[in-house]
Amino acid sequence: MEKDMKNKGMEKKKMEKKRKAKRDYLIFLGFLAISLISKISSFDLGIRMWDNFLIFAKDMVLILPPSFALIGLFDAWAKRESIEKHFGKTSSPLRFVWSVLLAMTTVGGTFVAFPLANALYHKGAKYSSIMTYVTASSLFMIPMSIMEASMLGIKFTAIRLLASLPFIIIISLLLEKHLESTNYVLPLMEK
Repeated sequence: MEKDMKNKGMEKKKMEKKRKAKRDYLIFLGFLAISLISKISSFDLGIRMWDNFLIFAKDMVLILPPSFALIGLFDAWAKRESIEKHFGKTSSPLRFVWSVLLAMTTVGGTFVAFPLANALYHKGAKYSSIMTYVTASSLFMIPMSIMEASMLGIKFTAIRLLASLPFIIIISLLLEKHLESTNYVLPLMEK
């Protein structure tokens, strides 16, 4: 009886997954149709939308595969003990420096930051370390900071980076406190 209930629940999940996949394909086909109609009718907004999609898709194809390979290597090579020592429950406040330094070297922004944050979590990093890393990966990217400094000046960039750092750490600590008080645990990935 219990096994039957479990099987029905799994079947329901599979059907829901198929329905979502079908819906996603229909949305994409609709996008392609609108883009094609825009091209044929020379509708400028639709053409620009398609051009932006191609730029985004090219970036994903160029950035994500090597990034995921590096994340896989990180997951395989980084020892749990090292992550716990520098980012985990026994780590010192220096973990925020490590989180920001790791974030500065992350190429690909949040597309790469979230899978790497997941790897950090499963290797024993504290929530505050993970939140600091994810937030800093959006704000402290080296290429972005260099471009910003060249356009707006080094003084502006330094002030922006130094002013945002305390807020990142404070918010990360508050989020960690909240997540721990609610006994939150990240769900395991489905197979």
